[in-house]
Amino acid sequence: MPWDPTLYSAFAQPRLRPALDLLSRVDAEHPHTVADLGCGTGNVTRILADRWHDASVWGVDSSPEMLNAAALPPSRIRWVQADVAQWVPERPVDVLFSNAVLQWLDNHDTLLPHLFAQLAPRGVLAIQMPHNHYAASHAVMADTVEAGPWAARLRPLIRRFPVHDPDFYYDVLGPLAASLDIWETEYLHVLEGDNPVVKWTMGTSLRPLLDALDEPERSEFLSEYSRRVADAYPAHADGRTLFPFRRLFLVAKAR
Repeated sequence: MPWDPTLYSAFAQPRLRPALDLLSRVDAEHPHTVADLGCGTGNVTRILADRWHDASVWGVDSSPEMLNAAALPPSRIRWVQADVAQWVPERPVDVLFSNAVLQWLDNHDTLLPHLFAQLAPRGVLAIQMPHNHYAASHAVMADTVEAGPWAARLRPLIRRFPVHDPDFYYDVLGPLAASLDIWETEYLHVLEGDNPVVKWTMGTSLRPLLDALDEPERSEFLSEYSRRVADAYPAHADGRTLFPFRRLFLVAKAR
C-alpha cells in the first residue's frame, strides 16, 4: 500500500518533536555512520546529517513514495529502499535511529536484538514508538471495524496493541546493552480544524483500513469513524481539539 507523504506531513511539527526529544538523549560525539531507519520523507534524517556533519548518513525506508519525497532537495544523504526488518548495513552503524516506525512491525523480541546487532562497538540504538493504542482514537477505530459489514476483512488489519510495555523492552535489550534508558512521554497536541484527530489517523493507523475498502464502503467507514471520534475528542470553546498522545522511547548503547 503506497504511503501519502503529503497527508503524513500534515502534522509535521507535532510529529517532529518526539524525534528531537529522542535525539537529545543520544550520546554520540563523533559517529562515523548514522542510519535513520524508516526515514519517511527524510525531515529527521536531515537533522541527523546536520548534527553529525562528518558522518556518513543513510535514510532507509521501504516506501518509494516517501524516498522520492525525501530526495528533494538533493543532499549528501544516501537514500536506501529496503525492508526495515531485514535491512543489514554495509558496515556496523554508530547511531541507528528509528522514529515512529517499529510499531508497524511484529516480533519485537527478535527484531530489536537484530537491530542492536547492527551496531558498532559503543554504538547507540535510539527508538521512539507511539504507545497510544489504549487511547480513544484507537479504541474507536477497533469499534468501528466491528460495527459494519467490513468487519471480517478489516479485523486482520487492525493492529490493536503492537507496542509492548517498557518492562518488555528492558528484558529484551537489557542483557545485550552496556546501558539502557527507557521512558514514556505523553504529549498534549493542540490541533486545529474540523475533527482533526481523524486527519491525524488517516496519515498513519487508519490508512491500511481505508486502503482495504472500495467505495462506497470506504466513505461509510470513514463517516462512522469520524462521528465516533468527534464524540471522543470534542472541540473546545476556542475551536481547537486536545489530543493526548503517549510515546515510548529507548536508547540502548552497545558494549
